[in-house]
Amino acid sequence: MKTILVTGGAGFIGSAVIRHLINDTNHKVINVDKLTYAGNLESLVTISDNERYIFEHVDICDAEEITRVLRQQQPDIIMHLAAESHVDRSIDGPAEFIQTNIVGTYNLLEQARHYWQGLAVDKKANFRFHHISTDEVYGDLEGTDDLFVETTPYAPSSPYSASKASSDHLVRAWFRTFGLPTLITNCSNNYGPYHFPEKLIPLVILNALAGKPLPVYGKGNQIRDWLYVDDHARALVLVATRGLVNETYNIGGHNEKQNIDVVNNICQLLEELAPQKPASVSAYKDLITYVTDRAGHDVRYAIDATKIQKELGWQPIETFESGIRKTVKWYLNNQSWCQHVVDGSYQNSRIES
Repeated sequence: MKTILVTGGAGFIGSAVIRHLINDTNHKVINVDKLTYAGNLESLVTISDNERYIFEHVDICDAEEITRVLRQQQPDIIMHLAAESHVDRSIDGPAEFIQTNIVGTYNLLEQARHYWQGLAVDKKANFRFHHISTDEVYGDLEGTDDLFVETTPYAPSSPYSASKASSDHLVRAWFRTFGLPTLITNCSNNYGPYHFPEKLIPLVILNALAGKPLPVYGKGNQIRDWLYVDDHARALVLVATRGLVNETYNIGGHNEKQNIDVVNNICQLLEELAPQKPASVSAYKDLITYVTDRAGHDVRYAIDATKIQKELGWQPIETFESGIRKTVKWYLNNQSWCQHVVDGSYQNSRIES
């Protein structure tokens, strides 16, 4: 049994990690989250009363509070997921991304370093700082067969991906300069339950059910490798507990799809699973609306996840077909969660530890 501190644990991926840790392991979990707009404690109601779960309402940029949490909770592992992550928001307002993703990571690294240096010999030897990043730091792929590997040069395109690339470099520097035992993972596009509805898949599902336009950038020919969030959560915990220090592991879903194909797939599933449409809608696909492409939009992402499969034995369980069906069903069966996000009432659930 270890004590694992998860930053950003009320977010989409962070909450999946915490649910996995509580439901499928015996580890104790400390959730450190500032609760920005994307932090939703309703995503953790199924495990929030568990005696192995503690919530700390703390900003990772607050050095004093991070120091307090580390001193009081004595984690064996830090899993750093707290980040601003929406590309469109980073284009409209880059400052928050610089502050959280770069300054916040720096602050967490520094407080973790001081904490780690003061640990007893055995606890110090087993401590790990796991930084969770994105495949977007690599830029995009021009060919149809190329894949991102762990040694692919960085070429970020957006303020978001540039801020994540910066935080990756900081993590590696803290290992090389100070010896802090770090690991990094870079993942492909996640999808699944509890996803904030500004992202493509939940946005399309909820807009379709409401009879609203389904916005598709450009021609919708951008290709992404889709990774079911619960598969990602399993991979992250595996890396945090069994990965090698100073190693990078790419995590992908082996599911490359054009955005327009993803949208059409969702429309087809909704025709089957939610045939009672809004009065003005004859077919969900008729709601598809092509909009001006995003500035600097990457064309293709695709990950080679051979390393994590060979070294740690991980591979995704869900195909895109099985995962997207589960996702659509979840949104249909959890309309209250969706409504609380849409009307903002989920923010009323914010509590102090």
